[in-house]
Amino acid sequence: MSRNLRNIAIIAHVDHGKTTLVDELLKQSGTLDAREDIGTCVMDSNVLEKERGITITAKNTAIRYGDNTLINIIDTPGHADFGGEVERILNMVDGVVLLVDAREGPMPQTKFVTSKALALGLKPIVVINKIDREGSDPDAVVDLTFDLFASLGATDEQLEFPVVYASAKNGYAKMSLDQESDNMTCLFETIIKHVEAPTGDTEKPLQMLATTLDWDEYIGRIVIGRIANGRIKTGQDITVVHADSSKENFRVTKLLGFLGMHRMEITEAEAGDIIAVAGIEHINIGETIACKDTPIALPVIHVDEPTLSMELHVNNSPLAGTEGKLITTRQIRDRLMREIRTNVAMRVEETDSADIYKVSGRGELHIGILLETMRREGFEMAVSRPTVIVRTIDGVKQEPYEHVTVDVESEFQGSVIEKLGKRGAEMTSMETNADGSTRIEFMSPTRSLIGYTSEFLTDTRGTGILHHVFHAYGPYVGPLPGRTNGVLVSMENGDSVAYALWKLQERGKMFIGAGEKLYEGMIIGINSRDSDMTVNPVKEKKLSNVRASGKDESIDLVPPMKLTLERAIEFIADDELVEITPKSIRLRKRYLKESDRKRTTRPA
Repeated sequence: MSRNLRNIAIIAHVDHGKTTLVDELLKQSGTLDAREDIGTCVMDSNVLEKERGITITAKNTAIRYGDNTLINIIDTPGHADFGGEVERILNMVDGVVLLVDAREGPMPQTKFVTSKALALGLKPIVVINKIDREGSDPDAVVDLTFDLFASLGATDEQLEFPVVYASAKNGYAKMSLDQESDNMTCLFETIIKHVEAPTGDTEKPLQMLATTLDWDEYIGRIVIGRIANGRIKTGQDITVVHADSSKENFRVTKLLGFLGMHRMEITEAEAGDIIAVAGIEHINIGETIACKDTPIALPVIHVDEPTLSMELHVNNSPLAGTEGKLITTRQIRDRLMREIRTNVAMRVEETDSADIYKVSGRGELHIGILLETMRREGFEMAVSRPTVIVRTIDGVKQEPYEHVTVDVESEFQGSVIEKLGKRGAEMTSMETNADGSTRIEFMSPTRSLIGYTSEFLTDTRGTGILHHVFHAYGPYVGPLPGRTNGVLVSMENGDSVAYALWKLQERGKMFIGAGEKLYEGMIIGINSRDSDMTVNPVKEKKLSNVRASGKDESIDLVPPMKLTLERAIEFIADDELVEITPKSIRLRKRYLKESDRKRTTRPA
């Protein structure tokens, strides 16, 4: 491999154009075959990534620039819930490209990932993207980025960052706003000039940290990482030093390098190269591939602990097994254990019940993506409301706090401030954006934000934007207000009837339509009052011989509210579960029979 090598990571807030920028770099570098049509957002290979327009797992590619320069690029997740991906990926690179929207400026997730990069001593290149967007203010955003770096404790060297102005969508970048440009050449040159070549001694014994694990049907487990020292060859005997210091010997069956969207088979690689290794059956992320003669482990990657947990139950509803194929305790346990081998920020614990597992992660989205992936794989399960992980630090009970950024129209700011204030959030700043909207920042307990998103969208008529990122643990604030409305609970099994739902519409909003399968204890809607109500949604209209002049009342059903998985998890209370199957998302009570619910709520 060429020694004129650069390893960089691209970091940005969600939807600031990071994946689009990578698309353009691939196209303009000449790496791809002229006949190769890569489409858009090529790095978002996961189906969920394409649907949601976000990066969930870090991925790497490589581009060839000029005659002999290879640039390894790692596309990192922009959402803080996937911070576990970011932290291990940053150990593979020597510099970062920070992408910032020319209108929105640095956002909470930008702050989170940037703080990790600066702490590792990585030098940033700042790219101000979307400069052609209406309402953009690139100069002000550069100042805000400098202030952000200063507040995160950047060194003088890191504060002397180069700035590139770009429109990734239109395929151009330039060093100053008054320049003319129709390509990305200046960004390539800036990367080569300001990012140092990888360090590492090729003469030392082999050391490589397992950063990502993959699987191939033909060659088995694949370990991706950067070689810290030494060389590695196909057919070489190596030793894996596990986290518990035990050692295991394997033989390298295949080495793969990266170029464009492909993996190429290579015979040898050395310090600084980012490669994929096949032939290692047992290894976990953070463990070291070392020389067989002198196996020396590298420091294990430390990842921030989870802040949120929820219970995952084996589905025991009357409809269990009718829509999914993978429903048993063993199948669910095996899937969860497989997940935590590669998802280093997630934890899975067994509980006193054999049918319940405690899953902990960085946030609702982090766990929600796992649940959505499992349901698409054919699993059925039920999950509880998320709860924060409370710790006792120096004898004081503490809970996680989030830094919240809200962009709303000025007419809605009063409602947002009032609602978050009641939930224990403290406003830290408020300013007017260039487009006339208001940006408000809060410091809020994580508990306050569970279930607030849907209420926020209602209060702002769908125009508000809310972002939050974990800040730190702080004092426990005591009880907080929960859901203000009760629910409508089915008292019967069967199929829902249009006539019954029509009569129930005045009681609240429905989650179901006519002809849907129901069971006793299933939640079919929101009650307009603050208490739960047991109703009969399968009741049919009684027929009689009596005829009246005129015609029968017409049944006019309001379209039901269809809940997404995330909205359903946010909505439920502590005594409720979300039933998840490949075809349906249903809400239910923990105890399906009304008599059991009354017995559990009766005071002792």
